[in-house]
Amino acid sequence: MKNLKEQIILWLRKQVKEAKAKGLIIGLSGGIDSSVVGVLAKEAVGNKVLGLILPCHTAKKELEDVRLVVEKFKIKNKVIALTSVYDLLIKLLPRGDHLAQGNLKPRLRMLTLYYFANKLNYLVVGTGNKTELMVGYFTKYGDGGVDLLPLGNLYKSEVRKLAEDLCIPKKVIYKTPTAGLWEGQTDEGEMGISYPELDKILAGLEKGESRMNLWDKKVGKIKLMVKKSKHKRGLPKIFYQ
Repeated sequence: MKNLKEQIILWLRKQVKEAKAKGLIIGLSGGIDSSVVGVLAKEAVGNKVLGLILPCHTAKKELEDVRLVVEKFKIKNKVIALTSVYDLLIKLLPRGDHLAQGNLKPRLRMLTLYYFANKLNYLVVGTGNKTELMVGYFTKYGDGGVDLLPLGNLYKSEVRKLAEDLCIPKKVIYKTPTAGLWEGQTDEGEMGISYPELDKILAGLEKGESRMNLWDKKVGKIKLMVKKSKHKRGLPKIFYQ
């Protein structure tokens, strides 16, 4: 994992140089993915990284975990509370379901990240991993709207190993993953499958393993998730005459 760590750090530096940017910006949530990316970004550009902590009806324990990471690794950070803005939008908009309302949060966070990115000439670093990207478990033009995805080719299990190598606090590494879209929401609960199972199925599908039971209900479900979320992984389609 040490070699992987160094490769990502060098890659981040290269992206900053090629874009003629001055640094990197990241939204820190207190989760394993954002913590790993935050630490790698700090290693890559030092004090030219800014971690934005963007609470929006965020659980107290999540904010405690963010502070644990930024203090341990001395990541420059700023808190911008978005709860009041979110509440105002909910009042202005027609009533929506959990998903419609929940997806407003990552989209509010991303517009805030890009405000600072434009102001500072920084690149926005996303926290999405390969597992989530393949099944579309991210918000389009929310946490999916970024400039760089350093973990985009790593399964969740690989991110966990990298987090251990980086000495991310165990409390952060092994807690139940959640996007915080609504109270009590968890990644695995929403997707209906555990990350280890999901990684195993996705890796098998990617390799075209013949021994995989393609008629298994979980395999079929994951194949459908990959297919249905294809539009989230590409640029908008353009009509040509």
